[in-house]
Amino acid sequence: MDRLSEPGQRSRGEEDGHEVESSTLWTFATLNYLYCDVISLMDPELLRQYYTGNVNGLAFTPGFLLGAAILIEIPISMVLLSRVLKHRANRWANIAAGTVMTAVQLLTLFIGWPAPYYLFLSILEIGCTALIVWYAWKWREPAVQVESVRRGEAEVRHEGYDAGRVRLGKRPGA
Repeated sequence: MDRLSEPGQRSRGEEDGHEVESSTLWTFATLNYLYCDVISLMDPELLRQYYTGNVNGLAFTPGFLLGAAILIEIPISMVLLSRVLKHRANRWANIAAGTVMTAVQLLTLFIGWPAPYYLFLSILEIGCTALIVWYAWKWREPAVQVESVRRGEAEVRHEGYDAGRVRLGKRPGA
């Protein structure tokens, strides 16, 4: 389908915007999570605690580190999943992942007294993941599009997949 000749129509396989925007927001959140971790390695007080394996009273056991790896994998995975999941699964994955990451980041602010850099980046991360939840909550099911009409039949496509042929009849009263 020629995008120039039919404005507002999507070609097969073309994203509807939600995928790109949510993936971009997840990329932004992920980079902020990771950079906050990098900056914390430059904090002399935290660095000394990292060497002892205990930071602000929290033991960095292998189990804790596995949990941290799983937690950071959520936003990393959402960068990809936001682009490949179907609409409904994509919407609910964004809502669930965004809610989890917002809640976890909020809770980390109550472990000790956060450093100014941590507070700043946490505000960005919380704002971003809350925006993802709000944005995904507002998504609506994409409209079914009629691709072509030929001899009383219409080819119907939904989310870029062939949904079959539909017989077109006369409207009542026509």
